[in-house]
Amino acid sequence: MRVSVASIPLLVTISRAQQLFITTTGYTDRPQCTLSATSPSYHFQSFSFTLNDTVRQAHILRPALQWTANRPRYATSVPAPTSIRTYGPPYSEAIHHLTATPATTTWGNYLPESTIITATDTKDPYGQAAWSSLWQNMKLENYTTAGLYSTTVLPTPVPSIELVLPPRDYFGPTDCYNFPDDFILGVAGSAAQVEGAVALEGRGPTILEKLAGPAQFKNYVTAENYFLYKQDIRRLAAMGVRYYSFSIPWARILPFTLPGTPVNQQGIDHYDDLISTVLDAGMLPIVTLTHFDSPWVFVSSHDFTTKADIGATTGGYQNETFVDAFVNYAKIVLTHYADRVPIWVTFNEPFLYSFNFAGANNVVNAHAQVYHFYHDVLKATGKIGIKFNDNFGVPRNPSNSSDVEAANRYQELYLGLFANPIFLGQQYPDSVLNTLPGAKPLSKEELNYIGNTSDFFGIDPYTATVVSHPAEGIDACVANHSAENSLWPFCVVEETTNVFGWNIGYRSQSYVYTTPTYLREYLSYLWNTFRHPVFVAEFGFPVFGEADKELSDQLFDTPRSTYYLSFLSEILKSIHEDGVHVMGALAWSWVDNWEFGDYTQQFGIQVLNHTTQERFYKKSFFDLVDFVGARLSSPS
Repeated sequence: MRVSVASIPLLVTISRAQQLFITTTGYTDRPQCTLSATSPSYHFQSFSFTLNDTVRQAHILRPALQWTANRPRYATSVPAPTSIRTYGPPYSEAIHHLTATPATTTWGNYLPESTIITATDTKDPYGQAAWSSLWQNMKLENYTTAGLYSTTVLPTPVPSIELVLPPRDYFGPTDCYNFPDDFILGVAGSAAQVEGAVALEGRGPTILEKLAGPAQFKNYVTAENYFLYKQDIRRLAAMGVRYYSFSIPWARILPFTLPGTPVNQQGIDHYDDLISTVLDAGMLPIVTLTHFDSPWVFVSSHDFTTKADIGATTGGYQNETFVDAFVNYAKIVLTHYADRVPIWVTFNEPFLYSFNFAGANNVVNAHAQVYHFYHDVLKATGKIGIKFNDNFGVPRNPSNSSDVEAANRYQELYLGLFANPIFLGQQYPDSVLNTLPGAKPLSKEELNYIGNTSDFFGIDPYTATVVSHPAEGIDACVANHSAENSLWPFCVVEETTNVFGWNIGYRSQSYVYTTPTYLREYLSYLWNTFRHPVFVAEFGFPVFGEADKELSDQLFDTPRSTYYLSFLSEILKSIHEDGVHVMGALAWSWVDNWEFGDYTQQFGIQVLNHTTQERFYKKSFFDLVDFVGARLSSPS
């Protein structure tokens, strides 16, 4: 709206009768519009239906998409790499760093109502009867192994028709930044959420089979990736994925969990072949050692009516045997695969399953021991770190010192609990020591050992939280450690609307709001506070009601594309404008999976048909790869 000087008195008169929207900060700037305005020239021309580009196809030259405008593009095969870079000693050398070479064995399958524990090996504490008893004693609800597959499925080529790109969105990013040459861009998933084969081929029981929504989770099949991994890897490679992040279940490597118990040879062989398959496809693997799926033995006697001090539930981390057992498991996995895996994650989001201060303290100590084994003993040259959950706490009113104090406290309890000692070699925050029962400071010797034991700061920044000071004050809240005090232990008010009542972003199926501008602020906070490269180890968006839509509507997932492209745009600004070292980003998840209770929250960039196990590329997958491919300084 243009207002002449002569019209101002009239405008003032009108404004007494009604309010007018005139932005006080100026209308949206358009820096990309560098040409001066011109008047249109109207004219006639011959009409045809070729005005718009209606078909776009992908031409796969290498494990990253190469784009050529206005040409038909089809998929071609990618030759396997001629050489594989190594990051540590091979297993034949690394095994000598273990105090004793672990015994290996194999077990069968546990099939409910049909597995009979025979008397032939009942005296063997680690025999088939003992292994079957692990499952029988869990008394699982709704348990079934009724998947489509019982052995590894050989891959088939991805049909070219599946690589036809979706129509472009009308609006898109307008940045001119590129990703650094060493930027890590890939996709992520976890074993419990995609593998299936829960009680097959020697895998032992984990907490997730028992704790995560058995009433909704009617089977334990998920995406059957345990048998379909070769096809899944081929599908990801065909889309130009560069890094593939997965987790290895502790209970599939050591069904009896503790040091000195036998290693499952079938599990070792499976992940050995999975890693080789990833490398042969021209991608690089990223491995997480535990992704919520602690062995059940740690919590089998736990009273689950006891409220957790921190987190959602227990992962058994507070168990007195946990540290030694986890370090032993990690050493076995690292000796087998450290030579071919460039990036390792010890714990996924440990806050959620720590249960209390003892659990968090055990995570800190276990992580540090694994880090030292990897770098100091194996002399491995890859990267190893830890990743956290945290919906970035932003003060409701940044000009209000009380709200800023509340936001800082929120971050200290979520992140400082682990990150102060691990990244800075500094003591647990006072807010932790003064709040959590049993909390005690680390000694100077412990801090020296634990400090600087992560090569990157892994974070899963799905969204943000608006934080403000509680009415009764923080100190009064901390003193009221009772079941009725819902604010304890954070003792701050958490909301999803800003000070003006607006949601902080577009609402998803669950807790996630699109919060790209807060992401940039968050990355700056992490880099400048903990002073390590930041790794966005998961980010994703469950479109509201997607599971109830027709397939074609699930595939056309524009809200998810908006989320991914806006987050990546802010990462680029963070790198180029704020000087933040963002190491990489992994899209969660590469397929619709089991979200710890049901399948209605779909985070995937591929649709999964749970009946046929077919996968279908979503629009967001193409948009994600297109965005990155156009912004690589030197695409591979």
